[in-house]
Amino acid sequence: MDVVIQNSRAWDKKVEEGAVYTKAVSEEVIEKSKAGDWEITVTTGKPVPRSWFPDSMEGLRVLCLASGGGQQGPVLAAAGADVTVVDISAKQLEQDRLVAKRDHLNLKTVQCSMSDLSVFSDEEFDLILHPVANVFVEDISQVWKEASRVLKNKGTLISGFTNPLLFIFDDEEDRKGNLVVKNKIPGSTVDSLTVQEKEDYIRLDETIEFWHTLEEQIQGQIEAGFVIAGMYEDDFGGRRPLDEYIKCFVATKAIKLNL
Repeated sequence: MDVVIQNSRAWDKKVEEGAVYTKAVSEEVIEKSKAGDWEITVTTGKPVPRSWFPDSMEGLRVLCLASGGGQQGPVLAAAGADVTVVDISAKQLEQDRLVAKRDHLNLKTVQCSMSDLSVFSDEEFDLILHPVANVFVEDISQVWKEASRVLKNKGTLISGFTNPLLFIFDDEEDRKGNLVVKNKIPGSTVDSLTVQEKEDYIRLDETIEFWHTLEEQIQGQIEAGFVIAGMYEDDFGGRRPLDEYIKCFVATKAIKLNL
């Protein structure tokens, strides 16, 4: 099973189904962004603090990593940044191109994996924006290493990721309002499936997700040359049972330092 191909097809399917993270921002949002009134998210709902960004985005070289869908990239382009959006889904990238054409934005798209950025040179970007996405990659250490390689020294990496606590619970029961412990971390959505169940799962073009430890998420960034300079938590906005007990998403601001 090729995970990149599987998840590429699965996200194309999500675009066709109109999933929330595939819906492009409106013309109104872009107009406000051009006027300097903008915000973006890398988790579920809480905006990234503006203090995590430079005072001006004008001319800043930004990589939106695994960030297709016509959301973060177009907003930052409208704010004046030189934006490149990377994603494995062709249809997700189409959303970005549609907004760019509609609202006359200078924005580039590249279809590739977040863990293989070989199309880019060393230290090519000033800032990397990486929303919750590394759940779709088995080895996230390579994501952090590649992000560090293509980011300039003292550049900023803003990442969103999932608290692994979410994944220990049975997903179907969770959506019914029942917290039933089922899974071990690390792990994946296909670990407990039989061979036939796995084949059926793949045939339905479902995403393959991998559950990473907090050590892989945070220490992984540090080992790749980053210093954690900020963090906050977010939740499902009251839509899931765990919201009552804990926030299940984390965002970090990390600075690359060549020591």
